[in-house]
Amino acid sequence: MGFNDLKPANVLAVDDQRANLVALDAVLGREFNVIPATSAAEAISILASRQDVDVILMDIQMPIMDGFEAARAIKKMDGCGDIPIVFITAVYNEDPFIKQGYQVGAVDYFSKPFDPEILKVKVGIYASFRQKAQILKERARQIRESEELLRAGRKLSALLENLAVGVIVTDIQGRVRHTNRAVIDLCKSMAPAHGSGVGSILGWWRHDGQPIGELPAALASTLVEGEASANVPVELPCADGSPKSISCSVSPLCDLEGRVVGATVVVHDVTEHRQVERDLESHMVRLVSAGAALAPE
Repeated sequence: MGFNDLKPANVLAVDDQRANLVALDAVLGREFNVIPATSAAEAISILASRQDVDVILMDIQMPIMDGFEAARAIKKMDGCGDIPIVFITAVYNEDPFIKQGYQVGAVDYFSKPFDPEILKVKVGIYASFRQKAQILKERARQIRESEELLRAGRKLSALLENLAVGVIVTDIQGRVRHTNRAVIDLCKSMAPAHGSGVGSILGWWRHDGQPIGELPAALASTLVEGEASANVPVELPCADGSPKSISCSVSPLCDLEGRVVGATVVVHDVTEHRQVERDLESHMVRLVSAGAALAPE
């Protein structure tokens, strides 16, 4: 949201006389969202439960806790110190009380009866100050988070380059956004595919349109459901025609609010491990066959 499209301001009106709250709503209700409170305690409770109040209109003469005490307490609350407070009173309109109002944090002071048009103009001004300040704070927060994410991304990128396993980072559409050196080295040993060999392999489909093992389904499950998959088997052809065995683990990549925005695919080349398993299995078969041949009839 920018300065040119500020939302209708939320005005907290505090007065123990309901007739006065009705009057304020009649004056301000068409341009502002008026939130009524019939006591200082109720006003403080409202402020504790919501962070979107832009201006406070406060009566001074109220039982139990007057407006001065309420303003002093509100200024100490988290997130409320910069909310403009405007006192409206028919009793405390002499200089000592006006000065006391400013001392406890008020920005303005209206005596009853007040001019409705002047009140509307001033409430609009104070509300826009508060809203613009909130926008600037939000922008500053977003900039800080962006800078933190950028620094984290740089650290992650440097870390990925030093890992012995391959790592692929995708966006929510499954498009590859980052790979480390181990993945590139792995792809260089693959048989060339249609167009870019690396691009075809990392697109999760072979050049003949067939999926690369179970990886596309596992990736889709992660991106759509947020579910992780481990040890997904993939068989890919090497440049010399021999098969290469790959094991993949897919995990969701989430933003600061916990929404899935992509996936991380950890790639292990298990070709040698699988070859050892096959050689061992073949050796055991030969031993069993030889033992059966030598066994007496």
